[in-house]
Amino acid sequence: GVEVGPQPQGVARADILDKMRKIVKHGLDFVQLFNEGKEFPPCTIEVFKIMEKVDYPRNKNNEIIAVIHPQLQDQDWQPLNNGDPLFLTLDGKVIPCQGNCPVYPTFINEAAYYEKKQAFVKTEKIKLTAKALRSSVS
Repeated sequence: GVEVGPQPQGVARADILDKMRKIVKHGLDFVQLFNEGKEFPPCTIEVFKIMEKVDYPRNKNNEIIAVIHPQLQDQDWQPLNNGDPLFLTLDGKVIPCQGNCPVYPTFINEAAYYEKKQAFVKTEKIKLTAKALRSSVS
């Protein structure tokens, strides 16, 4: 599967559709070249590994008491450092990021995740290395 976004539910965006078409085309090109016996050299890529899901701050009645801070909104995949603002309480207090940093938040304030009690997901940037690859079928 391929998920390309961010894109609000029920909205068709031309730029996101174009990105999806490009990634599917690259995938199909890879399959064709692999099936033709092309060798792919070793490579290293950066990826984002999910660390944890972060819920909104809640009161004793399990009600949300803060919103995503304006400086964090729309900053998916951008580094988040210790002390950076995460949430803004309904009475105007800033709740900062604490702990091991930097982390890379994603799915920030996505409407589809409110019911799952997820304000965003913390990820870490890691490098993966792949060996050379060639089809063994001739």
